Amino acid sequence: MIIVVANSKGGVGKSTLAVHLASWLSDQGHRVTLADCDTQQSSSEWIREARPDVKAVRLDNPDIILNELPVLAQDTDYVVADGPGSQTETSRALLLRGDMAIVPCKASLLETRALAKATEVIRQAQDIRNGVPKAVIVLSMVGKHYRLTKDMKDAAAALALPMAHTAMILRQIYADAPGQGAVVWDMGSRAKEAADEAEKLFREILPQAVRSKASAAKRQLATA
Repeated sequence: MIIVVANSKGGVGKSTLAVHLASWLSDQGHRVTLADCDTQQSSSEWIREARPDVKAVRLDNPDIILNELPVLAQDTDYVVADGPGSQTETSRALLLRGDMAIVPCKASLLETRALAKATEVIRQAQDIRNGVPKAVIVLSMVGKHYRLTKDMKDAAAALALPMAHTAMILRQIYADAPGQGAVVWDMGSRAKEAADEAEKLFREILPQAVRSKASAAKRQLATA
């Protein structure tokens, strides 16, 4: 399965989501490849430190993406592709190969309205591929006491894309994680809230990936 983390708007937490998703899938016992398709190439550097067992590749050319993503998918259970923060042919190539698109979005009316443009390429891909990739909006970097207003709900509903019930709260621990070469599950008690919310989010949007026994065994070994 190829999962694309996509939003043409930068600064919405794409790399944070992609690295944590790849790590979580690995912890569930799956073979995972992270495809870093952003020019900053931060997610591949981060995952190599945080999860050396997760294969990381850099694909920043649309033709290479179109050719290589299916090959990567044959050799692994999940490919998590971290998309660029711009409306480029790279984004289009990713969505023409992806099975699922996760669209992180900040929780504000302006950001939600901006999704209309950000999801245009998703719509085009779905039209070409008969509904694929399936897409879900994830509220990201939101305030701890955020409230999804009716206007925001209406704006999201107008896109006809589902929104995950679980949001990723704006927490300092997510900002600290790359510098420590870690993900929140490895950062002790101060990261517990973030670890719990990330676990809840990924279980919600990818229930078919849950392998509870494998996950528990791997984490016990990691903390022993």
